[in-house]
Amino acid sequence: MANETERKIILVVRETRLDDLVARFNTVQQAQFYVEHLGADFSDYLAEHNRYREAVGAAEATLRRLGRVQRLERKYLSNFIFGAGDLVVVLGQDGLVANTIKYLDGQHLIGVNPDPGRWDGVLLPFKVGDLDRIVPEAFAGKRPVQTVTMAEVKLNTGQSLLAVNDFFVGRRTHVSARYRIAVGDRAERHSSSGIIVSTGMGSTGWLRSIYAGLAAAARAHGEDGAADDGHFAWDAEQLHYFVREPYPSRITQANIVIGLIHGRETLQIVSEMPEEGVIFSDGVESDFLEFNSGAEALIGLSARRGLLAT
Repeated sequence: MANETERKIILVVRETRLDDLVARFNTVQQAQFYVEHLGADFSDYLAEHNRYREAVGAAEATLRRLGRVQRLERKYLSNFIFGAGDLVVVLGQDGLVANTIKYLDGQHLIGVNPDPGRWDGVLLPFKVGDLDRIVPEAFAGKRPVQTVTMAEVKLNTGQSLLAVNDFFVGRRTHVSARYRIAVGDRAERHSSSGIIVSTGMGSTGWLRSIYAGLAAAARAHGEDGAADDGHFAWDAEQLHYFVREPYPSRITQANIVIGLIHGRETLQIVSEMPEEGVIFSDGVESDFLEFNSGAEALIGLSARRGLLAT
């Protein structure tokens, strides 16, 4: 069948657990020995790998009937330049969708679940078999999209970073971080395990686990712990910050520990960490900004929005 369009489709794929093991141990056989030596089931790794590769092959074959296709490995996302008219198809998991959105600027993204029996796929509403129908609709502008609010951090060094789910601000080793925090006209010095700043999409992840811990602690003390779970809409014009394990002392406080950032408001953080201070987004610790003594971060809503096909 001839291509129905000359528009470009970027198929974003990832490494499987088996790919990672082979990269580490050089061969499948050595990877199998390592896994089974620890008492784990290697057949699960192999089944996941084979199912994903089958899904990649089927998705690519379908997409090539519909347009010009370029396959993009996850590890090259940060250096890839997306065209303004590109349609982006992500063959999950959910984390790959989040990692991809922050490198887009107005392009529509279609999340595809390669293995519905294995992955819930909150951000992966489609299966490979849906692509024949979804892609032409997306090209024609007839496919509805969900707007996704993103967060942005800007440093006084000129560097910046986007987050689709959340930012972590603290020490690389997750030990006590020292910094000055300010929201509006309130400011104080902290010693804590770091700060989480979450978007609406991220509120179902790291932030939700924080609220689950708070609820469990409240119940353990005989209080009602069934209230707020921290969740808010993906397109909400707000961010939610939470300070982990703040420690009050003679020179540090613990009053500015939880709250919302609305509209053009920002959370200001000035590092007092001589080394190992970092800011990373969406759980990708390898893609970070250094945040050491004197560095100032302003975290707020990004003008950029993600567009997820639904």
